[in-house]
Amino acid sequence: MGFLDSWFRSAALLLCASSALAAPAKRTPWKHLQTTQYGGVAFGLGNQTYLANIQHPRTVLGGNYSAIADQQGSLLPFTIIFADDAVVTGEYLQRVITSYVEGDDVFSEDFLECLCIVDNSTSGNPILDTSALTYLSGLAPKYVFLDNRFDRSQPSSDILVTDIAFPGGNLTAGPYVASISETSVAFSTVYRLYRDSYRNFLYGTYDSNNGEGTFNPVDIFQPRFWDPMIPVPSRIYSWSDPRPFAGYRVAIKDLFDMKGLVTSGGSQAWAEIVEVANETAPSVQRIVDLGGVLVGKYKLAQFASGADPWDWQDEHYPFNPRGDGWLTCSASSSGGGCSVAAYDWLDLAIGSDTGSSMRRPAAVSGTYGNRPSQGMMTLERVMPLGAATDTAGVFSRNVHDWVHFAKNWYVPELCQSSSVTGLSPLNTSDSYGFPKRILYLTDYLPLRNPAAEEVLQTFIRNMTAIFGMAVENFNLTAVVGNTTDEIPKYGALNNATGVLNTITQYKVVGKPLLTAWSEQYDGRFPPIDPARRLQWGNYSEAYFTDGLYNQSLAVKRAAVDWFESEILYSTPESCSESIMLWDIGTGGLPSYREESLNNNPNKTAFLAVTPPTAGISGASLCPIYGCVDMTIPIGQVPYMSNVTFVEEVVPVTVSVIAKRGCDFMLWNMWEKLADEGVLKTIKTGRTAF
Repeated sequence: MGFLDSWFRSAALLLCASSALAAPAKRTPWKHLQTTQYGGVAFGLGNQTYLANIQHPRTVLGGNYSAIADQQGSLLPFTIIFADDAVVTGEYLQRVITSYVEGDDVFSEDFLECLCIVDNSTSGNPILDTSALTYLSGLAPKYVFLDNRFDRSQPSSDILVTDIAFPGGNLTAGPYVASISETSVAFSTVYRLYRDSYRNFLYGTYDSNNGEGTFNPVDIFQPRFWDPMIPVPSRIYSWSDPRPFAGYRVAIKDLFDMKGLVTSGGSQAWAEIVEVANETAPSVQRIVDLGGVLVGKYKLAQFASGADPWDWQDEHYPFNPRGDGWLTCSASSSGGGCSVAAYDWLDLAIGSDTGSSMRRPAAVSGTYGNRPSQGMMTLERVMPLGAATDTAGVFSRNVHDWVHFAKNWYVPELCQSSSVTGLSPLNTSDSYGFPKRILYLTDYLPLRNPAAEEVLQTFIRNMTAIFGMAVENFNLTAVVGNTTDEIPKYGALNNATGVLNTITQYKVVGKPLLTAWSEQYDGRFPPIDPARRLQWGNYSEAYFTDGLYNQSLAVKRAAVDWFESEILYSTPESCSESIMLWDIGTGGLPSYREESLNNNPNKTAFLAVTPPTAGISGASLCPIYGCVDMTIPIGQVPYMSNVTFVEEVVPVTVSVIAKRGCDFMLWNMWEKLADEGVLKTIKTGRTAF
């Protein structure tokens, strides 16, 4: 695949709107690069590389095309225009093509090699006037296909116009490639291939379009820089799609099944023994059903563990674009947070959170991320860590996109049963009953970096001014410690969640892997990362029984019931009478992917360190109490890099906890704060703001 190198040595070609309008335009010829094992064709146009799904074209139009048929089966770049105006003029076509150039990162003027114009008006008598033909002549296309419903004058002699009967179907406007035979024209979807230069993905994916809901992996890598290539479809394809997720490009954590792909859990050993998924996880299928596009599987800590960067073995640890480029991405959902922070071409990423795996990656990447209320989303066909503690969340850079996605993704029919969570049935509502109090958790705050604490205090002042809330210092550790004996304390709760997680994953993943590997490799233990090696190697089925699991579930239930009646509770005015603020991140200090760089306690920070004033890791509060916890980026502060040796900036975030079931209340608060200018859309790259 070395021939791909040349396509990345030049900077990306930036097309101004006028370039698509210049006549005649000099277009770059098509260059075939490779055919993939899944029937796709990688090709070059200009300085960009694309993938076309020619095995299963988007639409095939029958007819007599013998006059222009290509006996070699060559592929031609095509631009398809759905004309809404009853009279199509040159000015109209110019306006449409300008919108394509300005509004899409996949389309380029090289796709004007051929055009297809389809009537999308309601007049019944569409007209293509002389100015349109003159404009087309200036573009000098090789072929023009014209919907035979158009009434038109005779074209100039330098345009070859072929009338077609367009039957409708699933073809939409945008860039395509087409193959023309004597009896048909096959239009295939094209994807721009982006370098995953931060190596956050395992591989790219695309819809096979075989009618069975199957996905294909992209087996193309950029060898010079070792980067997977990630396919993204034209945004133009979704412009007329009314579905709520139309056009969203979404990355998926490799714990979630996608039909046709192996779910590896970040383990090559597991990938070796399991079959390709024969269904897509319901949580992921909903994204597809609502119009979202799944562009790739991203890296995760093996089996969703909390492994430090230096303990990753099977996978090469992903890179964080923030600051000096050498900061941690945290653990389990690390590739999701860092990819959303890295790439403008990616909109959202789906991950899971059992102990901290959405919230910490969001904190260190400076993105929005959530651990939803326990039970908000089914985890069917998702590799588990703890059945009663796992949740599914989403990373985003934009508050409004985040809220819009959440309100359409988290629906009652996809909630988990109480038989899984062990909790009372989950009640959610799209509440505007905002809290009255902010509980500033003094066992976890203030932030270690005084400059970051000032950013937090500014955020708190803005919240109190907008929502009229009072701020109270609150020590949750002391409150829990002073409860009566029947209320579970942190020690018992830590043990209970540990049991729930250990038993679930060993039964579903650990034991099947150890058994299959031993049978296949003469009694050997599988090659897995340190995070699970000792735990599974020493697992005792005599100790970790179903009875112990049920007992632990009862301990958690008792804690949740107490928490929801005494700490975070509902009132007639508020879904959650108060919210808690704390820090799941680094306290405004850099935390590096390289262990030795974190050894200056005044200038750097290790992740997942419990403050001496706290009785338990703050990340464990909502896994224990079932509450919702969201990570919100609120600013950034400078630091002196141990890698670049210049001043860089690191994101500052705050963690916000509300009562179980009050997720939408929080999202409505974030939208209000975004409308007021307090919360910002996050940038990609070195700086979040």
